[in-house]
Amino acid sequence: MRNIDEYNFAGKKALVRVDFNVPLDENYNITDDNRIRAAVPTINKILSDGGAVILMSHLGRPKNGPEEKFSLKHLVPRLSEEFGTTVLFANDCVGVEAAKLAQDLQPGQILLLENLRFHKAEEKGDPDFAKDLAAIADVYVNDAFGTAHREHASTAVVARYFPNDKMMGYVMQSELTNARRVLENVERPYTAIMGGAKISDKILIIERLMDKVDNLIIGGGMSYTFVKADGGEIGSSLVEMDKLDLAARLIGMAREKGVQLMIPVDSVIADAFSNDANVDTCLSHHIPPMWMGLDIGPNARETYADVIRGSKTILWNGPMGVFEMSNFSVGTEAVAEAVVDATRMGGYSLIGGGDSAAAVNQLGYADRVSYVSTGGGALLEYMEGKTLPGVAAIERDDY
Repeated sequence: MRNIDEYNFAGKKALVRVDFNVPLDENYNITDDNRIRAAVPTINKILSDGGAVILMSHLGRPKNGPEEKFSLKHLVPRLSEEFGTTVLFANDCVGVEAAKLAQDLQPGQILLLENLRFHKAEEKGDPDFAKDLAAIADVYVNDAFGTAHREHASTAVVARYFPNDKMMGYVMQSELTNARRVLENVERPYTAIMGGAKISDKILIIERLMDKVDNLIIGGGMSYTFVKADGGEIGSSLVEMDKLDLAARLIGMAREKGVQLMIPVDSVIADAFSNDANVDTCLSHHIPPMWMGLDIGPNARETYADVIRGSKTILWNGPMGVFEMSNFSVGTEAVAEAVVDATRMGGYSLIGGGDSAAAVNQLGYADRVSYVSTGGGALLEYMEGKTLPGVAAIERDDY
């Protein structure tokens, strides 16, 4: 595997897989450009060496070919502004036009290809499609960690056509470095904070973390499956009835391994899933019928914050409540503030993508924690011990 810092891109055309799956409003304006800004160092490295850049990405989940709302052409003005040059655009990612634009590309220029997922061959990992993508470049750089868990044509298969000229970009390198930091030789106390709606989404990572963490904090909708498994009454709160035995087993596993597994002692409850609902606070084990827990309560916030502030290593994945509703965002905000405090006092904090990353960014704390991952699903799968095709395709010659 080549190292991007040691590679000279002078005179080379670099095919760069980026993750430009950014949110657009109804007028196709970018509402969050974090993923674009994350890719800037890699692109600048290639340009400063005297290379040319061919960018490829997906956007959204188009079902049947090209759709206006999923066209990457809407990103061209933002990219042109970022790099101070006119970014060229190909109306398809393969074919005659893309090949001609790539052929004519000069050092210092940038070409953006149209949405890869306008072709079903992308998600199928079609080798012929990957070969067509590879044909227009001299070197392949994968900087899209957020899609590294997908064995798609542009994220894994295309690397086969660059046996001696494939490497990771700076985003991929940083993601893996930071993920390994919370898996290997951690400084203690080590606290993992797991939130979100369903325990089923986090089973494997919770099990793996049991052998690594000192504290496991549970929040979000998944906490009520734990509460019910612990004998609590949860009203109409979200629960996975088929996961009650699993939750009980995890509670027992934590006890056996000496891990402090923390379920919210109290909850902010509502009589409807709405920001306009009637709101109250009660013990999580005694939620009245027809009421639901939508956030951790004040005692849970205080207890969780104390443990977090006393930690030297922190992994956070998933909000503590329905944070997109202002009445149920306080728990997530309290945890974010505690993570910031712990980081300021010398702790290391990794925010694990997805909703927790969105919350940290929304609160303006992104530069006050150690690292915010750009890839929720990919990070979880990596931490679960799974092979990420996008990583293996770069690291291994036999993939």
